[in-house]
Formats: sequence, structure tokens, C-alpha cells
Amino acid sequence: MKTIMIGMEKMTLEDLVSIARHGVKVQLTKASVKRINEARDLIDQWVKEEKSIYGVTTGFGALSDVAISRKDTQQLQQNILMSHSAGTGNMLDEETVRAVMALRIKDFALGHSGIRLETVQHLLTMLNKGVYPVVPEKGSVGASGDLIPLAHLSLVIIGLGEAYYMGQRMSGTNVLNHCGITPLRLEAAEGLALINGTQVMSAIGGLAVYDAMNLAKLTDIASAMSLEVLMGSRMEFDPRIHKARPHPGQSAAADNMYRITQNSEIVTSHKDCHRIQDAYTLRCSPQVHGASRDAVFYAKNVLETEINAATNNPLIFPESREFLLGGNFHGQPIALAMDFLCMGVSEFANISERRIERLVNPKLSGLPAFLVRDGGLNSGFMIAQYAAAALVSENKILSHPACVDSIPTSANKEDHVSMGTISARKCRDIVKNAQQVIAIELLCGAQALDLFTNMKPGEGTMAAYTVIRDAVPHLDRDRILHKDIDTVKHLMQKGKILDAVEKKVGELL
Repeated sequence: MKTIMIGMEKMTLEDLVSIARHGVKVQLTKASVKRINEARDLIDQWVKEEKSIYGVTTGFGALSDVAISRKDTQQLQQNILMSHSAGTGNMLDEETVRAVMALRIKDFALGHSGIRLETVQHLLTMLNKGVYPVVPEKGSVGASGDLIPLAHLSLVIIGLGEAYYMGQRMSGTNVLNHCGITPLRLEAAEGLALINGTQVMSAIGGLAVYDAMNLAKLTDIASAMSLEVLMGSRMEFDPRIHKARPHPGQSAAADNMYRITQNSEIVTSHKDCHRIQDAYTLRCSPQVHGASRDAVFYAKNVLETEINAATNNPLIFPESREFLLGGNFHGQPIALAMDFLCMGVSEFANISERRIERLVNPKLSGLPAFLVRDGGLNSGFMIAQYAAAALVSENKILSHPACVDSIPTSANKEDHVSMGTISARKCRDIVKNAQQVIAIELLCGAQALDLFTNMKPGEGTMAAYTVIRDAVPHLDRDRILHKDIDTVKHLMQKGKILDAVEKKVGELL
């Protein structure tokens, strides 16, 4: 298995996913080791000179005017981890914690935090050895960064808190003992450096964006399948239409669906029918999918900027031997991007649910009611549409923006916050809901395709159908649909449907 080098070079979302989901190990570059040591030497010098530096020789937040004596600097750093560990709610899952750890290391690798190399190496060793701190997901207001969850993450470095290791939840001290790691005694500046950053919202958001990128392609596949069985036209995918309105996402979606449905005998069979034009959920699918796709790629650009950024305060600049106080920890860029993505992904699900309704409604589809024979005795996919309706309604509620809210903290010293981590968590949930809706549409589309025994669908549609049917049999009588939906979702998440389609029609945009 390859090792990902973390340094000044750009980290991609694909790198983050490799670390978070596939357990790829990480290592610092030599250049980063040098930068980290240079910044740390300055901190040590300034502490000896008793220079007043926020969070190093002073208190935090509204207590920044309180001077901390040199003898108390170590205790100050331990105290900030304990006092800020006030999280609530469910625990972040393993892949998210791995992503947070990787992004925290990436931030430190830029050499602006003043943290010791030894401390960064401790965090890196924990990640590589499979130690995942227990981190509550609620409590961050998104400025000054993700203080609360990052404090919980960092407790384990000093032998406090809890972590998962080899599937077991144990105390920080025990987990370090199991791994042969010695708990650290933090030095000046390190407690603040460990917790002051946007890595939790960036980790949650980065994984959500990656999933949304794949979901955009899967939504095109589901829509193309629905269009065929609903006897729709490929005219709406004609590139001349989209050149006349050149939004990049719209053109990409149209191109995808044009190629997925190529050589479709089903579409060709009714090209001279009496229908003038298709319903919006088919005819306008490139425009709707495309607008959401543009939202996804806007969020991708923001996230890839953020995961390669220094978000500490103060920031150390070894080349000029200075420290600067600023606000790079403020999560507003992530908050806005995630709230925008919430709406974009919700629209993937919204239009999909309307196509599901067309598929199961015999008055709209011309197909058997709820896509099953012997209706009445069998309900078929009737209630699958209910589930999709519930999911899209939940997404509408979750799409209310978090970034427009702000509650002052720290005695009004920190008087505007981003709520970016709430935005990211909402977006994660919306992506999961949308995956379920698209899985239902794919199931319904495959069920409808079973009725077209004498005509072949498009090349891409057939590839998707084959993967689904290899895992889920035709529904000839009622059975537990939950299992079928989960099976298709699993095929989506593992990339099996997308891979099969792309082998037939080329890489989707």
C-alpha cells in the first residue's frame, strides 16, 4: 500500500479519501520537518524572552489580557485541552476521525503553528497505528475553528480522553500503552495549536463533497434509465441546446446522459410518437442536474483550498521571524460552501423523487401500477416512493442555512461565528439521504426495464441494469425492500455501477 507524503504540496480530496476510508499511511516530507522545527525554535526563543504572545504566554479568548508566567506555560496547554473538551452528541465515525487527523497533520506540515515536531509525530503515529480518538460531533460554532472536537481529539496525545483501537474503546492512557506510545507533556503554544483550526468541518465537508461528486454521475445514470423506460426523448441532450446556454455542469450532465442512452432501441422505437415533449423531470434533467453539479464543484474548490491552508492563530512565519494574529480559523468559507452544497444535493434527490413517482404511477408511466404484476395483492414499489418522499422532505429542512446564524461567544470577544461544522454535518446527512433516493430510482428503473424484453436499452443503461440485476433479482411479488435499497446503495458507494457504465461509454464528466 502506498504512503501519502504530507508537506507543502497540495493534498487532494482523493488523497483525503485514501487516508480516511482506505487506511493509507502518511509521512511528513523532509521540507515540512524543517519548517516545523524552524517555527518551533522561534516559539522557544520568544518564551525565553517572555514576549507577550496570544495563547502562548496569555490566556485565551476573552482572557487574552491575562499574562501567564513562564512556569505555568505547560499547565496552560494541558488546561486548554481539558477545559475545551465539552462536546456532546453522537461520536464522529472512524473515517471522519481519520480525516480530521490527516488534515490536522497537513496544517502543521505547513510550518506556521509553532508546534513541536515530536507532537506532530505523535499524532501521525496514532493515525498510522489505527488509534482513533473518541470525538463528539456537536459543540463547534465554527470559530475559533473547531475548538471542542479538536480538544477531544488531542486529549489522547497527553494520555487523557478515550480512543478506539482494534475495535475496542479504551482510555487514552491504555490505548497509548497498547501501541507503545508515551503520553506527551505539551510545551508552550501546543495546546492552542492542536485545537485552533477548521479541520473537523473540513473533514466532514471534504468527504461529503467527494461523495456528492460521485452522486452527480449516478444521478445522471438513474435519470437516463428512467427516461428510457418512460419513453422519453434524447433530443433534450443535444449538445446544441447546451452550447446555447453554456453552464459547465449543464453541458456535462447532458453529455453524460447522451452517451449513457446511446444506441437505445427503446428510445428509437417511439421517435415518431405523438408526444410533443417530455415532462420537466426528464426534459430539464441536464439543467437541474447541471446546476447542482456546479454547486458540487464550487464546494470542491473551496474544500481543496481549505485542506491545504494554515488555520492556526497566531501564525508563525519563520522566514521573517514574525508571528501574526489573525482569523484564518474562521469557518465562513466552509459554512457558505456547505450550505450551498446542501441545496445542490437536495435537488438531485428532489428531481429523482419526482421521476420515481412517474415510474410507479400508471397514469404517468403507462407501466403496471407500482411496477409489479398482480397489483393489489402486491404493493410493489408503492412504499419505496413514500420513503423517497420522506427523505427529500427531510433534506428540505436540513437545507436551511446554518451560516446565516451567529451567536457571540467568549464574553463577546468572539462576536461572529460561522456554524460551519453544523453546515458540514447537515450536508453529510443530505448526501446520505440523496444516495438512498437515487438507489430507489435505480431499483425502479431496473424493474421497469424488465418489461422491455424485446428492445435493448442504451449501452450505459444496460451496464447499470446488469450490475443491479446481478445483485438484486426482479420483484415478481412483495418482499422486504429495505434490503434491496441497501444493496443498490452499497453498489453505488463501492463504485460498481459507475465503473460498469464508464467501461461502456467512457468516463462521465
